[in-house]
Amino acid sequence: MAPYMGAMGGYPPYAGFTEFAIAVGVILSAIVSLVGTSARKRSIVLGEAKLSDLAEMTGILDPRRVLAVFGPPGMGHTWPSVTLLDVRRARTPMGWLLSSDLVDYACILATVAALNVHHKLMPLALMGALAVQLAGWIVSTRVPK
Repeated sequence: MAPYMGAMGGYPPYAGFTEFAIAVGVILSAIVSLVGTSARKRSIVLGEAKLSDLAEMTGILDPRRVLAVFGPPGMGHTWPSVTLLDVRRARTPMGWLLSSDLVDYACILATVAALNVHHKLMPLALMGALAVQLAGWIVSTRVPK
């Protein structure tokens, strides 16, 4: 009889190690994203939103489009009149990928479920959460500074 192979393969005592390593990476990535999003929300609420904050929160990566949506910046190259509601209205699908608390919490939930629920579709949920987090990091490299 063949040894038990976890959902993602491997031989004892390493069965499940790949799943666990991916899960830790996804959870850490989501936590870092949540912390960054919180800092950006804080700067918007305090009236200190910069171009990079607005671009990452909305997903609008072209600085000219950010200017078209929110108008010209005030003194110090910040947008003091922009609110979180304005940002939410201007958010694109890429903005959801970059800085949505719901998406990050969903990735954490899918990862925890994949580790604790034994079903044939759970590795797919884990890979989906990994793909979402990886896509967010790749897109974040295009955010204007």
